[in-house]
Amino acid sequence: MAESGGGGSPLISFIVPVFNVRSYLRQCLDSILADQSVPIELIAIDDKSTDGSADILAEYAARDPRVTVLTVEHNAGQGPARNRGLSVATGDYVWFVDSDDYLSDGIVAAVAARIAHVDPDVVVVDHVREHWDGTIDRSQNRFAAAPEVFVLHEWPQAIEILHTPWNKIIRRSLLLATGFEFKTGWYEDVPFTYRVLMAADRITLLDQVGVHYRQRRVGAATRTVGEGHFAIFTNWAEVFDTFDDSRPGAEQLRALLFRRMLWHFLIVRGNDDRLPDEMRGRFFAEMTAHYHRYLPPGGYPVPGGMDGIKHRLVAGGRHRTFQALRFGFRRAQDAKATSAVAVRTARRGKKAARLGRAAALRAYYHAELRRPRDPHLALFAAYWYRGYACNPAAIYEKAKELAPGVRGVWVVRRDKVDTLPPGVPYVIAGTRAYFQALAQATYLVNNVNWPNYVVKREGATHVMTHHGTPLKVMGLDQRDYPGGVQDPDFAGQMRRADRWDYSITANAFTTQMWERAYPCHYRTLETGYPRNDRLALATPDEVAAVREKLGIEPGQRVVLYAATHREHLPGYHPPFDPERVRAAAGSAAVLLMRSHYFHDRSGAAPDPVDLPGVRDVSAYPSVEDLYLAADVLVTDYSSVMFDYAVLDRPIVIYAPDWDAYRMIRGVYFDVVAEPPGAVALTLDDLLDTFRSGAFDNDAATKARAEFRRKFCSLEDGRAAARVVETVFRG
Repeated sequence: MAESGGGGSPLISFIVPVFNVRSYLRQCLDSILADQSVPIELIAIDDKSTDGSADILAEYAARDPRVTVLTVEHNAGQGPARNRGLSVATGDYVWFVDSDDYLSDGIVAAVAARIAHVDPDVVVVDHVREHWDGTIDRSQNRFAAAPEVFVLHEWPQAIEILHTPWNKIIRRSLLLATGFEFKTGWYEDVPFTYRVLMAADRITLLDQVGVHYRQRRVGAATRTVGEGHFAIFTNWAEVFDTFDDSRPGAEQLRALLFRRMLWHFLIVRGNDDRLPDEMRGRFFAEMTAHYHRYLPPGGYPVPGGMDGIKHRLVAGGRHRTFQALRFGFRRAQDAKATSAVAVRTARRGKKAARLGRAAALRAYYHAELRRPRDPHLALFAAYWYRGYACNPAAIYEKAKELAPGVRGVWVVRRDKVDTLPPGVPYVIAGTRAYFQALAQATYLVNNVNWPNYVVKREGATHVMTHHGTPLKVMGLDQRDYPGGVQDPDFAGQMRRADRWDYSITANAFTTQMWERAYPCHYRTLETGYPRNDRLALATPDEVAAVREKLGIEPGQRVVLYAATHREHLPGYHPPFDPERVRAAAGSAAVLLMRSHYFHDRSGAAPDPVDLPGVRDVSAYPSVEDLYLAADVLVTDYSSVMFDYAVLDRPIVIYAPDWDAYRMIRGVYFDVVAEPPGAVALTLDDLLDTFRSGAFDNDAATKARAEFRRKFCSLEDGRAAARVVETVFRG
């Protein structure tokens, strides 16, 4: 065991097992540590994570003495990790928190206040289920109806509260006195919950949401299909095998626990995400066996309606009847859905008839989908068919070298054909040739999503390269910033991301953000960005040649200004005076100004400049050329900062609307606090940064080095090769 951190005399010991949850871990830890008014300790147990979670834990332990990190030698599961944390806890109370969930604001202080008020053995807090699509489900708990303090037999309705450790704060001495230890496997929460509740003399319910119980789209154990769900039987058996019949109200509690057990069995049996067909009969037989093994002598309160019918079927071991009942219900639901689809199809048919040629091309596409795939055809695209660019272009070039058997074809808009390099095969978007290639390609490589109508064929490989390290929030993370949302159809976003087989990322930070923003079943290739290979391998001769092509004299300082697009503020451009900025950069300086590629679509580009020493390079085809030519980059929140940092040259963050941008659009980190160089919040600040030399002083250099350490460590010039070797060469 390796240990680090520690300190303090805590009221509450938070115990957090951690295994491969880097996308959610920071939010969990921050929610626990946010309140400084309550003495706590946070014991995180790294259960041999392989995704970088351990690095996050080390970071928190280094900066907060309340954090202790334990590292186990072998992955053993959440139960043993909890036991390990409990063995070193020193708090008066213990709170087990799952590392993919997070606490509500103010709940730690509220729990501390309730402890001070009633001196309980157990505090139970409420929760909400937070789904991946942004919907929130409140629990059905009736906390307000409970006495302020009670023993379980005095208010047995507490048995119906979700049986998990994370909604309970338990007096540590009580927990140790029970002798309970978590076991390996699933459903270990069941015996923990009921042993603790039955042992407690003072239970109190805090009618306040304490935990956001995250319903992950992928990766949750409860969504895993397999044999592990049979652990539910041994864990419920432990509840009854250790039941104390001498305690007050034992007969009533046994009956209610039996009913709760059957409810739990039926929940698992009825969830097709947990049990494959071949296991369902055996699972039902175990349900029946447990029914008869633990049926209370005096019976139990059988629910009415359909639930009561299910209980009787379990008692009789009538699995076929149970199956038929479920099948009949599904048939009724399917009939309703089919009717609704028929209505929508009829409406679409009328619309398609009006569309004419477009409808015919879509029909042709679907006909082509029935033909065999071309195993050698790779279809490439970038920026909504704007031309030959970005990561797809770098992968295309490297595939020609390393996978010559792959035939690459590009999709471009008709007005962008003349921007393609000579000899690059292409199809024009929307044409018959385009739909044929789209249907028959085995590989589809893009830096944005393909259109909604694209069908993911069996055996086809979709590669999402993305087009930048994200500073602004993306995907599902945008739900918290509705003012910046342009596409509110988050379910549609996830359907498009479900087509990805590979997601290319430039660094561990990006991997974490994409996994959180797009929780789908793709494989991440953390390779560095292929488009940055050229920057990593650039020679002085290449830089000189690019500058000469751009008409830049040797020794001239070149400043590249590239601001991001603010989709939430159409037509907005940061206050910027090209003439004054160029002058501040030096009398012979050249200022290159490049607008965001979205302006090509919207027609919202800034007015062209016509000033000495200032050039509008928005239409210049290669942004990489501009990076190589520039001595300094000035940007705001654009991903160009991450690419340009590969060159290890000065970067200035010019963020005049920072507070508004991060509040409305949302960001993943504070680029003003953790910048790649100097920071200017006003135009005058920007001018002074150049006049004083602060853009390239020791502080700026130090900030850039730390930024490069975090974001550029993989940029060694071989990113494209790593992608090609994995995707095209296996």
